[in-house]
Amino acid sequence: MSRSVLKVILGLLMRVLYRPVVEGIEHIPGEGPVILAGNHVTFIDSMFLSLVVERQVYFIGKDEYVTGKGVKGRLMAWFFTTCGMIPVDRDGARGGVAALMTGRRVLDEGRIFGIYPEGTRSPDGRLYRGRTGIARLAMMTGAPVVPFAMIGTDKVQPGGKGMPRIAPVTVRFGAPLDFARYEGMDRDRYVLRAVTDEVMSHVMRLGGQEYVDIYATKAKAA
Repeated sequence: MSRSVLKVILGLLMRVLYRPVVEGIEHIPGEGPVILAGNHVTFIDSMFLSLVVERQVYFIGKDEYVTGKGVKGRLMAWFFTTCGMIPVDRDGARGGVAALMTGRRVLDEGRIFGIYPEGTRSPDGRLYRGRTGIARLAMMTGAPVVPFAMIGTDKVQPGGKGMPRIAPVTVRFGAPLDFARYEGMDRDRYVLRAVTDEVMSHVMRLGGQEYVDIYATKAKAA
């Protein structure tokens, strides 16, 4: 009920203010496990993704988003969890494993799991090298990967901060990718890299971003 109310209210505001163009939504299966893998240019990408996809989309988020105190903290926790965010402590060596196992659980339950293979928001609007967790997840679960591209959300919330602005937004989905041919090879680092690069290649073509073959975290550190 909470998700339905939130989707109706925010969906109406989104359609009135942003009039998003949604392309290729038919590529998302109506049932069964699905991995949505796309670019990440600003904080509100997950909100747009959750609102344009009819099925519930689950994704990983920082646990700090749901641990705030007071009325504001409770409202934030309600908002993010209703949107489908699963809080995970992603800091430290165990963060990646926790995120991977959470994604696997969601997919094993036949749900949709959204993931940003870059691992963090792009620091400059370009598309960066994908982390191989997306490949491992696809190969462990057998779930199809539907690539997507967020176009224009960086103009809505430049830098991922501040109040959202009014700007045109397009969410574009590509055809599902099947990696069943690599079954049992989820520990082969060359296969993991090849699968990840294939996913990122589709994301790049969908969004038209310039590709940079380094990790976004390294670009941010520099």
